[in-house]
Amino acid sequence: MNKTKRIALVAHDNRKRDLIEWVEWNREILLQHNLTCTGTTGKLVEKVLKQDFSGTKTNDLVINILKSGPLGGDQQLGALIAEGKIDIMVFLWDPMQPQPHDVDVKALLRITVLYNIPTACNRSTADFLISSELMKSDYKPVIKDYSKYIQREINF
Repeated sequence: MNKTKRIALVAHDNRKRDLIEWVEWNREILLQHNLTCTGTTGKLVEKVLKQDFSGTKTNDLVINILKSGPLGGDQQLGALIAEGKIDIMVFLWDPMQPQPHDVDVKALLRITVLYNIPTACNRSTADFLISSELMKSDYKPVIKDYSKYIQREINF
């Protein structure tokens, strides 16, 4: 994990406002990193980050915007994690609202644990992650070796 982190930002509809407030609060730090977002969240993040405090738009920011979560964006993000292309994820999910793509959400959270991706599911954890000294330096996470699992013998 390099000094410039690859950060995924995701939020369910009822948590988008929280994420956007968090993005505004952490604007200067986030602008130093590479961002990937799912659909609508990405458009909102882009809108907020492409304007400086005077309201002038800046065009040098690039955000990788995936499909909307229910339309495959969660799965796209999971694939990026499996490919080693995401370092950190902030996913503000709504614990009070059932989602039509709950299985995709669960799979995405599972893949972050599998690949040891620091994941924040609430603003407090996101604050701790982004304010960590590790955000400013290279970091080598410990990845569990699953080679024995892959090479196991399956009997039919």
